[in-house]
Amino acid sequence: MNVTSLGDDRYEVTIDGRRTLAYAIRRGHETWVFVEGRVWVIDARGPSTRRGKQHDEAALSAPMPATVVAINVAAGQAVKAGDTLVVLEAMKMEMAVTAPHDGTVRAIACRVSELVQPGVPLVELE
Repeated sequence: MNVTSLGDDRYEVTIDGRRTLAYAIRRGHETWVFVEGRVWVIDARGPSTRRGKQHDEAALSAPMPATVVAINVAAGQAVKAGDTLVVLEAMKMEMAVTAPHDGTVRAIACRVSELVQPGVPLVELE
């Protein structure tokens, strides 16, 4: 794997000859990494300080300030892992927020055209 900084929190990641664009934003002890519609939160303090739901909350949040351009689900709807729930736009790029696991949409906490902030869950899954 090779990671090249492109500036402005953007990185080119090359794995086995395949290139993809990643974003990484540091907030306190955490680094939020966005790659191909998935979000990971890396806590510099280590895994023992994390709560159990943090991964799901991070996966259902914006990785950076962004505008909601589409909401593809409704409350009560069943979803499968990988389904696109919300589409965001930031830095002239569209990003999909996808379901981290199978579940049912409990609530939607955003609206189309709304500016959302990182770390705030956009969708709640049961």
